[in-house]
Amino acid sequence: MESGQNGEARTADDYVARIVRNQRTGHALTREFYSDPVIFEREAQRLILRHWHCAGHESQVAESGAYFTVDICGESVIVVRGQDNGVRALINVCRHRGSRICTFSSGKARGGGFVCPYHAWSYGLDGRLRAAPQMPQDFDRAAHGLKPVHVELIEGLIFISFAQTPLGLDHVREVLGGSARIYGWADAEVAHRETYPINANWKLAVENYMECYHCGPAHEEYSKYHLYSRPAAMNREADERVRRRARELGLEIIELDRLGRRASPGQEAAASMRSALAEGTVSGSSDGGAVAPLMGKFPDYDGGVTFFDVGITSDFLAYPDHGLIYRFIPKSASSTDMEVIWLVKRGLRAGVDYDVERLTWLWKVTSAADKRIIELNQQGVHSRYYEPGPYTPMEQHTRSFVEWVLSQLV
Repeated sequence: MESGQNGEARTADDYVARIVRNQRTGHALTREFYSDPVIFEREAQRLILRHWHCAGHESQVAESGAYFTVDICGESVIVVRGQDNGVRALINVCRHRGSRICTFSSGKARGGGFVCPYHAWSYGLDGRLRAAPQMPQDFDRAAHGLKPVHVELIEGLIFISFAQTPLGLDHVREVLGGSARIYGWADAEVAHRETYPINANWKLAVENYMECYHCGPAHEEYSKYHLYSRPAAMNREADERVRRRARELGLEIIELDRLGRRASPGQEAAASMRSALAEGTVSGSSDGGAVAPLMGKFPDYDGGVTFFDVGITSDFLAYPDHGLIYRFIPKSASSTDMEVIWLVKRGLRAGVDYDVERLTWLWKVTSAADKRIIELNQQGVHSRYYEPGPYTPMEQHTRSFVEWVLSQLV
C-alpha cells in the first residue's frame, strides 16, 4: 500500500472504483455502500455537501433573532433571521478555537447575536465578529466572522448548500412554483416536528422513501387510503382524474426522476408527481377525512395528493389541508436522522382549528414503521450472506437513484 496523503488518496480512489465497477446492474447495492466509512466520506464530499438540502420552513425563524440549528454529515449550521429580516445560514463553529456556539436546537438570540460559551467571542446575527475579549489592538475582527453557507428561500422552504459554487435553483423554483405555491406553503407554518433516529445508512432511508413496493406489507394504514401503494396499472383512471383536477388548479406536474434529468447541467434536481386517494378519501388521516382547513388555492378537497422532491435528501407531500416535509439527515455510514415537519395554514390555532394528534397520526405511524424496516434492512445487509437482489418495476425510482449515486463516486 502506498503511504502519504497522495498515496492514501490514490488507494481510496482505486478502492471506490473497484467497488463501483463490481456493482451488478439492476440490482441493489453491495454491503460496502451501506457500511463502509470510506464510501460514506466519498459520498459526503462528492454528493451530500455539494447539493441543496431543505433545512426547514421560514415560519421557524419568523422574527429577528429567531434561530434553529441543522446538522448534516457532522456539520452544524445556524439558520437565523437577521435584523434586516434576511435569513442566513452560518457554520456553528467559533472562529477562535472551534467551539460550538449554539448548543440548543432552536431559540431566540439574546442581545441581537451569539456568544461563544468557551471564551465569549461575540457575533452578530449576520455572523460578523462583534467582540473578542483581550485580543490585541491590531486584531482584524472583520476577518474572523462566522463562516456562511449558501441559503435560499423558495415558497416558504429554506434550503442550504455547503458547496463553494452551489448548483443552480432555476429548476427547483419551477417545480415548487407548480406545486408548493399552489398549496400555499409560503403562507404556512409549522404545526409539529418529529425526529426519528435511524440506525442505518442514509441511502437505505432515501431508497425506501422512493418506492412503494414495501407499502402494502409495511404500511397498512397508508395503503388503505393511498392508491400509490398499488401497481400503477390499477390506478390509471383515478390518477388521470386527479391530474385533470390539478390542471384546473394550476398545478404543474414534472414527473421525471428526482435527479433532475429534465434540468439543465449545473441545476439542482427536482421533480413532482400526482397520485389519487381512495374513493371518498380527502386527506392523510386515520379515517381518510379532513384534518385542518384548506390551504392555498384549493376551493375543496380534490381526492389527490402531490409529492415533490428537491436534491437528494429533501422530500415533500402536499394534501389540500396540510403538508409534510421529510428531511433525511446523513450522520455516519450507519446512522441517519429522519425529521418530519407538518405544515398547516398560517394563523390556525392548535386545539381549535385542528387537533395535533389527528393531524400527525398517519405519518407518525408510517414513519415509525419506516424506521423499523430500514433498520432491519441495515441489519440484513451487514450479513456475510447478504447478496443483492434485482429491483422490481415498482422500484424504478430507487434504481435510478442508486445508479446516479454510483456515477458520482468515481
